[in-house]
Amino acid sequence: MLVDDQEMVRTGFRLIIGAETDLEVVGEATDGAEAVATVGAIKPDVVLMDVQMPTMDGLEATRQICELDDPPNVVILTTFERDEYIFEALRAGASGFLLKNAPPEDLIDAVRVVASGEALLSPSVTRRVIGTFAGAAEPVTRPADLDHLTAREIEVFEELALGLSNGEIAEKLFVGEATVKTHVSNVLSKLHLRDRVQAVVYAHRHGLARPGDGGQR
Repeated sequence: MLVDDQEMVRTGFRLIIGAETDLEVVGEATDGAEAVATVGAIKPDVVLMDVQMPTMDGLEATRQICELDDPPNVVILTTFERDEYIFEALRAGASGFLLKNAPPEDLIDAVRVVASGEALLSPSVTRRVIGTFAGAAEPVTRPADLDHLTAREIEVFEELALGLSNGEIAEKLFVGEATVKTHVSNVLSKLHLRDRVQAVVYAHRHGLARPGDGGQR
């Protein structure tokens, strides 16, 4: 489902997605309020959500959609130059974000990744989000759940929170990528987090990492 107040944007996305045999645009909305109502009626698997729209913005729409029973996965569409609320949208339950000027193949990959239940968390884009929003986080008490993590899982978690991919974490910690994947899975399970997006949000809500700290606290 496409949610954007600009018809030209929706048309472009519809043409790109419609060219794929395994994907289909099942609905569109021009603002957040219409999106919430339409999602409940057509139950799409993935929602591509703009942020700045009239009537109801994408942030509030994402929050309401993610509170529905069996909600779709929401991908936030952003330009970064204008969208101040991306981090809040992730906290509201979005499964990831995508730059509006990304190549068409990135859009297709994003829909497929999120439809499969995975989080769309580009390391380079994640670092930009962290750099913009993490500095505003208020200091908090260390969550007790972190005590359930091993020392290595904490190391992996800190690097994940900085937006590093599994491959980048493996290279930095001198371990295999499969090992990193296992540690990430353990972190998500022990902290009761849905995906890597929630892990980044969790880390920065609790002041566990800052841009440029190299993952060390």
